[in-house]
Amino acid sequence: MSCENSFNPEHEDLQNVATKNSAFYLDLAYHHAPVHYQDVDRTGFHGINGKADYITAYDFDGDFNAKNNWNNIANSSYKGNAVGYYSVVETTTHYFIIYAFFHPRDWTDVFFLYYFDEHENDLEGVLTIVKKDGSTYGKPQGIVTVFHSDFYSYKAPDSGLTDGNENIDGTLTIQNDNGITRFKTAAEAKGHGIKAHSKLAPGGSDYVVYYPSISTSEYPSDIYDRNVKYKLVDIFKSGGMWDQRFNISLFNNAKSFQKSVGNGTANAPWNWDDKDDGDAQGLLAGDLAYYPAHLVDEYFNNLGNFSKTYIYNPYLGIK
Repeated sequence: MSCENSFNPEHEDLQNVATKNSAFYLDLAYHHAPVHYQDVDRTGFHGINGKADYITAYDFDGDFNAKNNWNNIANSSYKGNAVGYYSVVETTTHYFIIYAFFHPRDWTDVFFLYYFDEHENDLEGVLTIVKKDGSTYGKPQGIVTVFHSDFYSYKAPDSGLTDGNENIDGTLTIQNDNGITRFKTAAEAKGHGIKAHSKLAPGGSDYVVYYPSISTSEYPSDIYDRNVKYKLVDIFKSGGMWDQRFNISLFNNAKSFQKSVGNGTANAPWNWDDKDDGDAQGLLAGDLAYYPAHLVDEYFNNLGNFSKTYIYNPYLGIK
């Protein structure tokens, strides 16, 4: 494939790449983080008047015990301020940024489905594809979202991306946030699967709009709050999600959150999987984190100059 402009990231000074630090990756993640629309349902008993649909931290209650989150989120002592987990993987031509949003409950308001369609802990997310173009933070080309056991792919309005081995599911809409143009994503109530806002805009007026922040974590004033800050938290921070993967109070088999309620599991980003995107393409559970360049190359065409050579991939120990 030919490069779309005169900048050739393959010739980027690797010494400069090696000296990039976590501060740059945080700035990068902030620059491309989505404005996230969260639908809220207050009708079901297990929804806690909407609180079960607010995004928060997996340790909102101050511990790493995943088996008490269902009960603790109903406790008024635990507010559960908003966070969004992120990780960055870098090749010579692209950045791949995961954003993950956690809820203590995946729930339903149908009482006879309580066991079958609910489980403690929930983590859905987004992979954003950013092309290096010579600018500080690059140009976003599209996203892949996690909607339970399915992935959905979307292109930026001006990206020129076309279908790969998977069909593109739509075009992203954008929103200005203090001079930064951001993609709009949306999550359903109860199950919290994520799609582009253009495909999953909340119905009615009961929804919360979250904006990214480097340092501020807020709690919605009510189910109609349209400006709530979610703090970006590095998956690879010391003592964070990745470091805790072998903590058996938090994770099962280092891949999915423990639970004490319901049927089903909440997978960590390194175990997210699309149930039908084709093992024949070499796409396996966890590729969204471990091998995002391969997954993106299978999902999209017309990516421009595209390399699968990782120069920073903490999932693979490349740092």
